[in-house]
Amino acid sequence: MKLKGAEILLECLKEEGVDTIFGYPGGGALPIYDALYSSDIRHILVRHEQGAAHAADGYARATGRVGVCLSTSGPGATNLVTGIATAYMDSIPMVCFTGQVGTSFIGKDAFQEADITGITLPITKHNYLIERTEDVASIVKEAFYVARTNRPGPVVVDLPKDVMEKVIEYEPITEDVNIRGYRVMRGFSIGQVNNAVELIKKAERPVIYAGGGVIASSAAEELKELAESQKIPVTTTLMALGGFPSLHYLSLGMLGMHGTRYANYAIGESDLIIAVGARFDDRVTGRIEGFAPRARIIHIDIDAAEIGKNVNINVPIVGDVKEVLQAINQRLEKVEERPEWLQTIARWKDEFPLCYPDSAEGRIMPQDVVERICQHTQGEAIIATEVGQNQMWAAQYYKYKNPRSFVSSGGLGTMGYGFPAAIGAQVGCPDKKVVDIAGDGSIQMNIQELGTAVQYKLPIVICILNNHYLGMVRQWQGLFYDKRYSFVDISHQPDFVKLAEAYGAVGIRVTKAEEIDEALSRALAVTDCPVIIDFWVEREADVFPMVPPGGTLDKMLGGERE
Repeated sequence: MKLKGAEILLECLKEEGVDTIFGYPGGGALPIYDALYSSDIRHILVRHEQGAAHAADGYARATGRVGVCLSTSGPGATNLVTGIATAYMDSIPMVCFTGQVGTSFIGKDAFQEADITGITLPITKHNYLIERTEDVASIVKEAFYVARTNRPGPVVVDLPKDVMEKVIEYEPITEDVNIRGYRVMRGFSIGQVNNAVELIKKAERPVIYAGGGVIASSAAEELKELAESQKIPVTTTLMALGGFPSLHYLSLGMLGMHGTRYANYAIGESDLIIAVGARFDDRVTGRIEGFAPRARIIHIDIDAAEIGKNVNINVPIVGDVKEVLQAINQRLEKVEERPEWLQTIARWKDEFPLCYPDSAEGRIMPQDVVERICQHTQGEAIIATEVGQNQMWAAQYYKYKNPRSFVSSGGLGTMGYGFPAAIGAQVGCPDKKVVDIAGDGSIQMNIQELGTAVQYKLPIVICILNNHYLGMVRQWQGLFYDKRYSFVDISHQPDFVKLAEAYGAVGIRVTKAEEIDEALSRALAVTDCPVIIDFWVEREADVFPMVPPGGTLDKMLGGERE
């Protein structure tokens, strides 16, 4: 059949199972939007292209499917860049389509032209500029294949206007994708698996350090089996929250800069670290020379480039996390008990629980808000976060039961991420309750997406932990810069309740602790629009414990029980 390039594009998306696109139209993308007019693919009209990228990212994290976003050329495409970089740092599968000027205008500084493939080269797994309509079908299929296989990540496909308008004879691509130089990881070294098994059998104080690869490979069950059969405590990175149940007796919570004291102590005393789909980033390790000084290390990861990049590894295993864990579990006999090691950890948990002081001025403590959100949702919600103190409190005090229930920017630390990502998660998981835990600084970076959430009747609850500061920067200035609070006071801000109402959402303000439960009950009962709850919290509440930058995990500030 004869189709325009834009129509071929949509046919290819349907073949890939795409049901939703997050986008914003413009001149360079007009042929695609004309085709979308009569398509059964759902298009979510965002209010800013950055919102489209973050929404596609949130959709991917919550569903496990490839997220898709669409922009016009020039500034529309460049507005996606922060969202693409966010997905790249956290290994999120996304395909971003960008309109482009006609092929005869490329390189001539035409109106709304930008070299988006050049711009995004360092922050994508791969990108394409399609110059012939005849290549649309094969390249789109390749793009999805690259985005979802091996270590996932974002792919950009740039679509010149004339390529989208040209009519050609279209036949679906039926053969498998075969990209020269790109090999999908299959199998792993059985010898290294056997070496890992021997280390696990001999270990007296083992710890599993689980990263985002556990979520990406859907390996939560295999991880739990390994932990339970061998009685090994599990600590997770920010990206792995939900990959192991927070309330499990073997859970140590999060490790690293704002991890639990007992997780960090366990790493320091361990004689074996089993790193599963993690990358030993600086926020986890602290000063690298002091990380796990007594431990041998097994590292399982699908990306060979991560093995040995930051720390020396004793047993490297390159392969899919789920498959490798299955092989390890098959080779291990059940351990009945590890009394000494688990008793030591139980003592640390008792002596150094996560805790926070009461407010000196009787204000709401932000940690209390997060704990109450967890109580009201029974740990079953999808929690999206912005970046900063709100993110760390959400990581520490919400108790996650399931994979893909925590949606947050990890590696890039992108302010303004949480709300549009919550939109993507809610669109992808309409039967789930989605809560965005936000700061008053970060929420304002993409607050315009309230229009999107209201238009599509998305019942997201946005809980703003409003301290009238850029809180995490203020905390660092307080701890390390003699309380020289340089340009972090944001007391001049909108009335968030009136702002919500102006968009057609529900707005609630909470200034007293006794009002928290009623506000959450009211907000969670709303089913046809977003709700903003503006919690006025203790202005100078800090995130503790904290490993100072450049410090080691056993030297933490704050967080002790009073």
